[in-house]
Amino acid sequence: MENHNIKIIKTEVLSDNWYTLNKVTYEKLKTDGTIQTQSREAYDRGNGAVILLYNKDQKTVILTRQFRLPTYINGNSTGMLIEACAGLLDNDNPEDCIKRETEEETGYKISQVEKIFESYMSPGSVTEILHFFIAEYSKEMKTTDGGGLEEEGEDIEVLEFSFEEALAMIDTGEIKDAKTIMLLQHIRVKNIL
Repeated sequence: MENHNIKIIKTEVLSDNWYTLNKVTYEKLKTDGTIQTQSREAYDRGNGAVILLYNKDQKTVILTRQFRLPTYINGNSTGMLIEACAGLLDNDNPEDCIKRETEEETGYKISQVEKIFESYMSPGSVTEILHFFIAEYSKEMKTTDGGGLEEEGEDIEVLEFSFEEALAMIDTGEIKDAKTIMLLQHIRVKNIL
């Protein structure tokens, strides 16, 4: 559904070094009938997918830990972040993407995933929509050590926690990643574990 109250005037590329940072100037028809011109920056890194692997018998979850520069810059003394497995779609559909990312990052080869919802994670500045998945895992699905792709500079540690321990880590601040918190809370609210 197109918004006829918004008219894009111009888009300037401020940076396309890693992804694309645009400055967008637009006119907006306000509710009082006046037209207002605004400029905003929007970071376009593509869309992504995230998954929480869980084991019903063991009541455990698989998470990852890796260095995240923005958290380091913003006061995380180590820059290491515990989070659910995630990745950019890279022109794949979300389901294929998350299956590929799961195997690359965690070493688990999964065939069944359940999409639970989509969410904009930082809609004030980032265009990305994230597709959220959950899936059961078992030890038999572990085909590699995981750790990510070296050619992408990934150095990912694979972690297994009891579900209760992971929930407690939200309270202690050990888990601060929004997508991971959302997935853990989904598992709790839906009584999956």
